[in-house]
Amino acid sequence: MTSGLTRSLSRAGNIWVAVYALTAAFLTYFCMYAFRKPFTVGTYVDIGDWHFAVDFKITVVIAQVIGYALSKLIGIKVVSEAPPQNRALMIIAFVLASLVGLILFAVLPTGFKVVAIFLSGLPLGMIWGLVFGFLEGRRTSEWLGAGLCISFIVSSGVVKSVGKALTVDYGVPELWMPAATGALFFPLLALSVWMLSQTPPPDAQDQAERMARQPMFHAERKAFWARAGLGLVLLIMAYVVLTALRDFRDNFAVELWDSLGYGDEPAIFSLSELPIAAFILPLFGLSALIRNNAHSVLFYHAMIIAGAVLIAAATLAWQANLLSPLWWMIAVGAGVYLGYIPYNAVLADRLTAALGLPGNAAFFMYMADTSGYGGSVALMLLKNFGLSLSWLTFFTWLCYISAAIVGVTAALSMLYFHLKVFKTPYSRTI
Repeated sequence: MTSGLTRSLSRAGNIWVAVYALTAAFLTYFCMYAFRKPFTVGTYVDIGDWHFAVDFKITVVIAQVIGYALSKLIGIKVVSEAPPQNRALMIIAFVLASLVGLILFAVLPTGFKVVAIFLSGLPLGMIWGLVFGFLEGRRTSEWLGAGLCISFIVSSGVVKSVGKALTVDYGVPELWMPAATGALFFPLLALSVWMLSQTPPPDAQDQAERMARQPMFHAERKAFWARAGLGLVLLIMAYVVLTALRDFRDNFAVELWDSLGYGDEPAIFSLSELPIAAFILPLFGLSALIRNNAHSVLFYHAMIIAGAVLIAAATLAWQANLLSPLWWMIAVGAGVYLGYIPYNAVLADRLTAALGLPGNAAFFMYMADTSGYGGSVALMLLKNFGLSLSWLTFFTWLCYISAAIVGVTAALSMLYFHLKVFKTPYSRTI
């Protein structure tokens, strides 16, 4: 039974539904980041009883990423099969479970803190798919998806600034700071999830242009993979590298900014991400003008390639003293997100519609994410054990290598979809 608010929104029209849904989804995912990212601004140099070869901070970052990656693996089934009416309750339950993990991180002995951070990350990986489930399959999904992605560009910096301020300005102990930050944001998260649950489903015109979305069980997932397997593999390879680069830049922002001379400026975490959001949102919003779903998929491939070029060009310009350190980090972030964001929203949504197979966008997103976070863990282990480079030198080389791999794999995937998949009569290109 629909609520009065849902019926009123349905009568208000497609644009007002989009504005309402984007507001609720943005706030929900923004607040989720308060449970995921603040712990990374801690240095944990005072952890005295840690005697292992891997640095404590690297260990807890890896532990959370492993939990998050395992969550993505679980989400391939759980999120793609989730009934729409259960999504809001699942979001609240998963976030509360994460908060318990953050509290345990503060109170447990050092060795068990790693387990606590793993448990905190374990439920959070499923939030994205549950939130995006309210937005996909609409004529406005590009705007909605891009707006939702802006939340994790902006929120990562904001919640880290809040966490840093709690320790620097308010004296909150470093180990309690992650739980305190999450608790501050939970009331707003609960309100935004309730708002999201009132969003009207896609209307008849949405379903005609983007396909009706439905839970995706084993047979549907198998058919999706069989239809575009090689292209998916190439896209996932690019995403593994993008995720590793994005996570390294995000999780070790403190170390990178300190190396660049901005170590005592907490606001830098937020200020450096805002120009990226301003650049990304209009660009992805304009892609909504492409009504042909197959053409849209190819366009997003081109954006991924352009992002790779921007990463390499900005790094070269910084080394040649043509860019300041601040604008280099901003430009690299813009290049990363130019490639990263399509995977998390619009590419999966348009690919689902273009292939014309029953299902939803969650399956491909979670296949990519599971692999991507595995690459992130491997990269951090390489930094700890394999290469004795400074944070900044390691990141510089990582930018060049990542740009090359992403550019090549995305170009090959683009050719595959253009020549082998979308030339067949089965693709839905309305």
